[in-house]
Amino acid sequence: MPDWLTRPWPWYVAGPLLGLFAPLLLVLGNRLFGISSNLRHLCAAVLPRDVAFFRYDWRREGSWNLAFALGITIGGLLAGYVFANPEPVAIAATTVADLRGLGVQQFAGLVPGDLFSWNSLLTVRGLAMLVGGGFLVGFGTAYAGGCTSGHGLSGVADLQPASMVALVGFFVGGIAGTFLLLPLLLG
Repeated sequence: MPDWLTRPWPWYVAGPLLGLFAPLLLVLGNRLFGISSNLRHLCAAVLPRDVAFFRYDWRREGSWNLAFALGITIGGLLAGYVFANPEPVAIAATTVADLRGLGVQQFAGLVPGDLFSWNSLLTVRGLAMLVGGGFLVGFGTAYAGGCTSGHGLSGVADLQPASMVALVGFFVGGIAGTFLLLPLLLG
C-alpha cells in the first residue's frame, strides 16, 4: 500500500486542498457546506409529511450533503480499518503529561482507551462526558445555526458576519471546555 495513504498529509498539501473546497462549492452553485443539517434532511426523507419543519424538497436541498456525509462515513471506515496506521497517534509530551495528571493512562490507539471504551461508557464519568458532550455540541450547533465546518469553511469564505461570530464562539467554547470542563470531569 502506498505510504501516502497511511500517513497524515502535511499541512502544505491538506490546507490548500481544504481551502479550495469553499470556492469549488461557490462555483458549483453556492452550496453551503456543513454536516449539522443532514439530520433534518434524513428526517425529511424518512418521516411522514405531518411535521411542517420536514415538509420541503430534501432531494434538491440536501441530497448532495447526505452524499457527503455518507462519504465521510465510508472514508472513516476505510481509514480506520483498511488504511489504518499501526503506529500510535503522535501526541506532544506535555499533553501526555497533562492528561496523565488528570488520570488518563491508555494512549495506545487513536483515542485514550480509558475515556473511549465500552467499559468507560458504563461509568458515571463516561456517561456524563458522552451525554454532556453530545448535548453541548447539539445545543451549540442549533444555537449557532450550523456546525463548525459549515461556519468555519463555508460561512467565513462567504464573509458572513454570523459565521465570524459563531467561529469565535466555537473557539472560546473549545478553550473553556479544555481548560475548565475537562479537568472538572477527569479530576
